[in-house]
Amino acid sequence: MSGASLDPETRLLAGISAALARGDDPALAAALREAAGGGAEPRAVEEALLQSYLFLGFPAALAALARWRETLGDPAVEGDPLAVPPGLDAWRERGEEVCRVVYGRAYEGLRRNVAQAHPAMDRWMIEEGYGKVLGRPGLPLRVRELCIVAILAGAGREPQLHSHLRGALHAGAEPGEVEEALEVGLEDRDVGCARRSRALWRRVRDAGGRRDAGETHVR
Repeated sequence: MSGASLDPETRLLAGISAALARGDDPALAAALREAAGGGAEPRAVEEALLQSYLFLGFPAALAALARWRETLGDPAVEGDPLAVPPGLDAWRERGEEVCRVVYGRAYEGLRRNVAQAHPAMDRWMIEEGYGKVLGRPGLPLRVRELCIVAILAGAGREPQLHSHLRGALHAGAEPGEVEEALEVGLEDRDVGCARRSRALWRRVRDAGGRRDAGETHVR
């Protein structure tokens, strides 16, 4: 591995994301304890857990958030002003902006592919995925994308992983950071999965993370 490495907080957030994706309860519990002990800002942890529902579903995210509250020993969160919609048009505009950063020149192709699968999915991807969730100001997009790399590697979602390896670079991550987030996600994955995922990364790295490189897979 060469180049910049992850700062301790981002590495811990990636580890939390990967453990959640693998369903590794002991690793998740240990990572949350480390975060609660000062390893990460509580808001950053919560944003990483909140965004996981886009990739792992509500049950996994809700269980992880409940465990996080228990680990902190805090009462239930009473409100979240960021969850109040300023209007769907605002979410749509923010979603389009964020999605363009992640996909670059592949953005238009992505939109066509998703709309062909189903128009509702295209709208939900932009308004909910990128506008409502990934566009939230609680965590930099670069860190969000590094956590997503760890989630997708941990879950073995290789087509989407390919897209977000590039997306992390587009969002400003250094190659060394992306590679480290990938390795965090691949911990305890089977040899075949790890080999394929590392091959995807080599393709992205060797192409320089170009915004027009590779496929336009659905998030």
